[in-house]
Amino acid sequence: MNAITPTRDEFEARLRQIGAERYHDKHPFHHMLHSGECSPDQVRAWVINRYYYQSRIPMKDAAFMSRVADPALRRAWRSRIEDHDGSQEDEGGIARWLKLAEGVGLDPDYVASEVGILPATRFAVDAYVRFVRDEPLLPAVASSLTELFAPGIHKQRIAGLLEHYDFANPDTLSYFNRRLSQAPKDVAFGLAWVLDTAVTRQDQDAAARALTFKTEVLWAQLDALYSAYVSPARVPPGAWKPGEGMLA
Repeated sequence: MNAITPTRDEFEARLRQIGAERYHDKHPFHHMLHSGECSPDQVRAWVINRYYYQSRIPMKDAAFMSRVADPALRRAWRSRIEDHDGSQEDEGGIARWLKLAEGVGLDPDYVASEVGILPATRFAVDAYVRFVRDEPLLPAVASSLTELFAPGIHKQRIAGLLEHYDFANPDTLSYFNRRLSQAPKDVAFGLAWVLDTAVTRQDQDAAARALTFKTEVLWAQLDALYSAYVSPARVPPGAWKPGEGMLA
């Protein structure tokens, strides 16, 4: 006899528990960053590598939309691309991230060139893009639900950076401030869609696995940063070294 499918509320609680246990706000690197314990070069390494993730978000969303036959879903989803790319040059989340790069003393052109990205960052982020491109629509959408937990980490980050780092100001932190209003809109739609679509236990399991995978993508990026720039501080060949890519 088949087990009873958990209710909508039970399923949502399961998704939220994944974040409570696995979201990358619990990683030691984030604790260092938010408490002012990161050196300037450790912050720069984070900015450089996180750029690769930011730059691939609209590519991931475009790949997803290319498989969506429902115009309503495409309309709801396409704002995510505009949020990151902007509707014209020099606006949008990617441009705001490059303002942060400039604020920490990096040449934005160097950061945008993607030279110096850690190998593990590339592997993790590229795996996420492939997942969203290739998996069924339900897990592809469910993987985005780490946004459920993002506003909390953005608030912590804004407060921590403003308190501890000279580069932090409303201009350099504009990416995070903007996401405080963008992310809730995105996650409200994504969560409702997943809850409506995952009508069987098998569906719910697939969505939960996708969300777990995404938390692992985020965690792996911080593991790579910690290993290369904190302990044992072993920078892989070809990855960014302090002093490279700085503003003149």
